[in-house]
Amino acid sequence: MVSSKSSYILLTELVVPFGFMKENQSRSLRILGFFAHPDDESVFLGGTFAYLADQGMEIHFICATRGEGGEMGDPPICNWEDLGSVREKELQCAVDALGGKTVRFLDFQDPVVGPKGELYSYTEDTNGLVELLQDEINRVEPDVVITHGHGGEYGHPAHIQSHEAMTRALAQEKNINRIVYAPSWLSRETGEFIPEPSFVVDITPWKNKKIQAINCYKSQHGMFLRHGTARAGKPVTIPEIVRPLEALSRIHPVDSFENQPDPLGVILEKISKPVKTPD
Repeated sequence: MVSSKSSYILLTELVVPFGFMKENQSRSLRILGFFAHPDDESVFLGGTFAYLADQGMEIHFICATRGEGGEMGDPPICNWEDLGSVREKELQCAVDALGGKTVRFLDFQDPVVGPKGELYSYTEDTNGLVELLQDEINRVEPDVVITHGHGGEYGHPAHIQSHEAMTRALAQEKNINRIVYAPSWLSRETGEFIPEPSFVVDITPWKNKKIQAINCYKSQHGMFLRHGTARAGKPVTIPEIVRPLEALSRIHPVDSFENQPDPLGVILEKISKPVKTPD
């Protein structure tokens, strides 16, 4: 495992300073979102992505797996053999709802959740994953990368693996230093965003787009509603589980800086709230 501190060192020492160069100023900011499973992009940051798309940002999504190891719906909407195909279509539906430009899959197999809810990473070939991500970085040429955080949000091994692989892929890029953000997850235990966010954003004007995206994931609605009901202590609907606030933590650069602009931070600042625990 690569620690969060090691991740920062890799990005800080091996990549040259970021500059949103003059030749890029004539086009929209280009964002690459990399996540482990279909629905991660919408659950964590669907409102933020919808806002960025409305601001004219060009957003490309990459998903490591098709979520073949997840749930099939309650009641089931498909057979297990068809789940990957169903979730692929669900992700495309969600990306369309959020205003994304493209979506691609890396074709890793999502392991089935264990009998006691055990979660797993999706490949033992980490070097191969890093190489695929380098190819995608070269293809998209993003100015900003948004991916899982070093803690995997709530500790999901596939999220942690995705973070570590993207960190390595970016560290091996020799020409441009990307700004990198991750979602800060609202902990069920503490009610606080973890890790401490750089921005808490009010997605109220884009909440309906997030709801629309989450509604694409019919296969996962049973899980969403169970978790939402457990958090609320009463039965809830899909719209009721979508909160008006999302949060992002800047992975790289870690500290604030003056001569290396953060173009995403400037855009997020427009809808940001004080960084504090929500009620």
